Amino acid sequence: MNCGYVALIGRPNVGKSTLMNHMLGQKISITSRKPQTTRHRILGINTTDAGQIIYMDTPGMHKVEKKALNRYLNKTADTTLLGVDVVVWLIDGLSWHEYDEVIFQKIERAGLPVILAANKVDKVKDKDSILTFFAEAQKRFPFQEMLPISALKRINLDRLETILLNQLPEGDLIYPKDQITDRPERFLAAEIVREKLTRRLGDELPYSMTVEIERYEEQQKITKIYAIVWVERDSQKNIVIGKQGELLKKVGTDARIDIEKLIDKKVYLQIWVKVKKGWANSERALHSLGFLDE
Repeated sequence: MNCGYVALIGRPNVGKSTLMNHMLGQKISITSRKPQTTRHRILGINTTDAGQIIYMDTPGMHKVEKKALNRYLNKTADTTLLGVDVVVWLIDGLSWHEYDEVIFQKIERAGLPVILAANKVDKVKDKDSILTFFAEAQKRFPFQEMLPISALKRINLDRLETILLNQLPEGDLIYPKDQITDRPERFLAAEIVREKLTRRLGDELPYSMTVEIERYEEQQKITKIYAIVWVERDSQKNIVIGKQGELLKKVGTDARIDIEKLIDKKVYLQIWVKVKKGWANSERALHSLGFLDE
């Protein structure tokens, strides 16, 4: 069997988490339209009769390192290229952006086979422009393969899986065939709560917010989850709670439904909102919240 690790890289918000979820046929990484939704390295394990592909979804590579959290995200993204067998570089459509020049430098230093996947091809009207773009791209870097895809519409994902399997080395399964991620349910529950908050809140607040599971109690017929939403200021706390607690109540309902689907069990979910001033710019706070353990 062909088995190995595949790094999904690219700028923020190009669809890496959506791609991994659709390649697995199951939601493991949270998604939203806001950049930097993904904050951790998450493995998604896809085992077929032909082999095992272990996808590594990571934060998008970006320039700004204003806070300790931003530096952590960049470091996590950069270290993805260590110890993998193949790289999938996901770009948005048929255009390069300023930070892509930095990614070119990173993949050149890595010396790994790179697959260029142009995402959201369903929005490209002139199909001849795809061939033109790929011809120019091949002049810039010796890509192993290039293909247009749509992670959301599942266009060419079977083809991408075949290409990746052919690039991976032969060997035994690295993970049990029924395992789909390296993350515990407790972690996934926190991520689901954060996803629902991110989707309902404005543009700025999601970056000043994180979620911690204080208690995760598995009982025979129900799992009880007690979550804390940490924000940086009192004013943010009021926004997260919403008028008469309506926003937090909706978030709790949405998150509970998704967690029940994930663990296939009835869930009781309680969420508090607390203030930890400057947590995103404090390495001590990041460590206490589980960021620096990786």
